Amino acid sequence: MSPAPRIIRSFTQALGLLGRGKLEQKLNDEMERAIRALQEHPEDKAKATVTVTLTVTKLNDRLDIKPDVKVKLPEEKGIPSTTFWPLDGGLSVQHPSQTDMFAGPRAAGGAEREFA
Repeated sequence: MSPAPRIIRSFTQALGLLGRGKLEQKLNDEMERAIRALQEHPEDKAKATVTVTLTVTKLNDRLDIKPDVKVKLPEEKGIPSTTFWPLDGGLSVQHPSQTDMFAGPRAAGGAEREFA
């Protein structure tokens, strides 16, 4: 009498069997890589994503499960943009309407006023 077939009804148990255990090792490696990247990230807040996709394919009387693992590491903060205004064929960091603010004291125009 042959033993009854082993029936797997647990998702996590099936995951452990995928790729003869290679999936679990890959997930452990990628999780470690994500944690290390987060610890080394210069910002106070960052995130990483580990995504597992299982493709289940029916082939006649059997099912094949193919795992795919993707990791998105935290992005480093880029260099911020700088605003310029075009001026005389070049660039200026001062808004054109503010240039006279930095030119120094202006001559008072009109008649002098008397104050009481």
